[in-house]
Amino acid sequence: MMDEGDTRALPDLAPALGANLAVDPEEQLATRAAWLYFVAGLTQAQIGKKLGLNRTRVNRLLAQARDQGLVQINITGRLASCVELEEKLEECYSLEDATVVPTPPSQELIPQVIATAAAAALSARLKDGMSVGVGWGRTLRLSIQSVPRRQLSRLSVVSLLGGLTRGSAMNPHETASHLADLVGAQCYYVAAPALTDTQSTRDLLMAQPMLHEIFERGSKVDLAFLSVGELTPTCTMTRVGLVSRADVDSLTQAGAVGDISAHWIDREGRVVDHELNKRVVALSPEKLKQIPCVMIASGGRTKVPGLRGVLKGGMCDVIITDEQTAQSVLAMEET
Repeated sequence: MMDEGDTRALPDLAPALGANLAVDPEEQLATRAAWLYFVAGLTQAQIGKKLGLNRTRVNRLLAQARDQGLVQINITGRLASCVELEEKLEECYSLEDATVVPTPPSQELIPQVIATAAAAALSARLKDGMSVGVGWGRTLRLSIQSVPRRQLSRLSVVSLLGGLTRGSAMNPHETASHLADLVGAQCYYVAAPALTDTQSTRDLLMAQPMLHEIFERGSKVDLAFLSVGELTPTCTMTRVGLVSRADVDSLTQAGAVGDISAHWIDREGRVVDHELNKRVVALSPEKLKQIPCVMIASGGRTKVPGLRGVLKGGMCDVIITDEQTAQSVLAMEET
């Protein structure tokens, strides 16, 4: 329940998807608090610490949950199952935080739904003096489109991988520059292609002082905002011309299931032994593990194996995904 006199507009989770997919942030918070109190057995003080709220606010949320019928014998709010999945993901993969949103009727709509939630999660963490590393992909591009414009001081944005050699809305350079523009940050680019023609070319580029400095800066960011790439004949990598259909076949044979920061990994999160991984100009998964907070926004059936690999490999601290994806990722731990 909003405090009396509070006239702030509550953001619609996905206005373009229709009212049936909209999630009221106040209802979401009330449902989350109710689940933690009535099911998980946490005290109001513990809930306040977990959600970043004072006890008075927690008490009002619990009262709201009761008044709106979210709490009877069971919690009946539409997000109760999502909250439970969040708890399971956090426990299973030792995550700092997890956000699970309802899965829309069409797989095509998943990136937009996740993106809206991811934008809110990213915005809440941005602070003066921070350095933020940024990846690429459709979900990240949509996420940054939903980040509200505001001026922050001494904030820097660093692209964590090279760019494309042809124009694309999903070019890593465009993703990083858009975020930097929204928050008034200094932006740093990797002045090289994301994938070189040979390993020797890649090694030569990485030895250049300019690139060495950028990747040093990238390895020391406070927060990395990334997505997970799928491995299919129609994946983003093939659509922008970075890999061929033959590459998809050979990567599959090598055990790859998806990519993180343009590095192909297996279902356990290990970088696979493949020629493409030796030609990537991007921050390595090992370096990602050393970043204080890696936020992953990703979902959909084809992303499940790769997302599970990233989680299993310890390359994620905060995840934003959808309900069906979360269920499928957790189900993989039972096989």
